[in-house]
Amino acid sequence: MGWHRELLIGFDLETTGTDPATARIVTAAVVEVKGGEPIGRREWLADPGVLIPQDAVAVHGITNERASALGRPAREVADETADTLAGYWRAGTPVVAYNAAFDLSLLAAELRRHGLRPLSERLGGAETGPVVDPLTIDRAVDRYRRGKRTLGAVCELYGVVLSGAHEAGADALAAARVAVAVAEAHPEVARMEPWELHRAQVDWYAEWAAGYQRWLRGRGTPEAVVDGSWPLREAETVPGAA
Repeated sequence: MGWHRELLIGFDLETTGTDPATARIVTAAVVEVKGGEPIGRREWLADPGVLIPQDAVAVHGITNERASALGRPAREVADETADTLAGYWRAGTPVVAYNAAFDLSLLAAELRRHGLRPLSERLGGAETGPVVDPLTIDRAVDRYRRGKRTLGAVCELYGVVLSGAHEAGADALAAARVAVAVAEAHPEVARMEPWELHRAQVDWYAEWAAGYQRWLRGRGTPEAVVDGSWPLREAETVPGAA
């Protein structure tokens, strides 16, 4: 049947910025998907504890006023989101996140910032996963395709409808649907077991990062460093940590 036809958990964060070490969670969504269709979801709105920059507001539409008035404490949102994901992982269910290294690294930074248990501890010391990242897979199976690889662009390529881009629930559902579409288009991906695919993505991401680093250094940025860690990076220090 294949992992893509079993239960998948779409996951997405909308945040205050683009650096996972410093950005804060504004909204989080976890969507249960089977056969490409949503069967359940949880969503959170956080008061991030810092001002949401206007360029971030322009992306996801969550204003400072709304987050302050309706958002729950960021510590609670990070804790509940991590517990929810850990519960699925303990059951062996793959979590799908588009550009997983961003969302999971940011969540890890928030846990550290608020003095909360890391994902590894919630998993009894086990590895975080299995994770499915359609971006990492798409880069590997269609390496030389030109053009953007944003969620919107890849949805269009694979015929996935994305309604409400940059809304966490919509992006989480779209990520899961893209994962299904990629697997259906590439039987070699569909045949893998979830942990086999997870470990393949570790290698694929590292290869992409090394290649991107070479590209940057060859085009006038000789000191560029692209971290090849996947699916998350645990920062040694986190700005704003308790």
